[in-house]
Amino acid sequence: MADVLYRKLDELTDDEVYAAYAPPEPDWLRVNFVSSADGAATLEGLSGPLSGAEDKRVFKVLRARCDVLLAGSGTVRAEGYGPLVLSEDRMAWRRAQGLPEVPVMAVASRTASLDPKAGIFTEAPRRPILIVPADLPEAAVEPFRDVADVIAAGTGEVDFAAALAALRSRGLRQVLCEGGPHVFGSLIAAGLADELDLTVSPLLVGAGPIRIAEGEQAAEAVPLRLRHVLEAGGNLILRYLRGSTDE
Repeated sequence: MADVLYRKLDELTDDEVYAAYAPPEPDWLRVNFVSSADGAATLEGLSGPLSGAEDKRVFKVLRARCDVLLAGSGTVRAEGYGPLVLSEDRMAWRRAQGLPEVPVMAVASRTASLDPKAGIFTEAPRRPILIVPADLPEAAVEPFRDVADVIAAGTGEVDFAAALAALRSRGLRQVLCEGGPHVFGSLIAAGLADELDLTVSPLLVGAGPIRIAEGEQAAEAVPLRLRHVLEAGGNLILRYLRGSTDE
């Protein structure tokens, strides 16, 4: 097993943080979440209050590194996602890597219950993608066709394996998923998650809030290996890769 890196985040340069999150393979799906120390995925219904400036630095690096940012419609609505934009320094890093200045935004929705006039669609610097089940009535999808590309995959629910294949057929091979928990649960059940980037926030929330994975039951537990632990302001920023812990 490769040595686990333990470092304080503020000891790392930006180049070192980018290097710490280099994907092992050209096709890779990483999931990024924050949870409280007692396992809650939300505080007062949102993940944002669990996060802080410390883990936002890694959050921004992960966004800069991806080809496509995937999120469920519930997360997009609850967290108030706007158009996917990056800071000038993040765009400059992407240009230096030969990448477009910003990733593509992809929203997965079982019902297309979103506002096609929302900024996440109408103000996007690159044309976003809406992922829906193939049997969703055209009347629900048609309002989005002017503002987004549509990927139809699955019956009744989004088939994430088919959706992922469709994204990669477009050259969107590095996927960052920011949730929500039901999307993550579906990715685990389908065996699609290659990496979990988890920030453990130094907060006790107590009973009630959901876990970072919900919904569809996985057939079996998926072994992970810990790649690094970064500490920042009491937060533990963990990078887990799919695979046996004794590799």
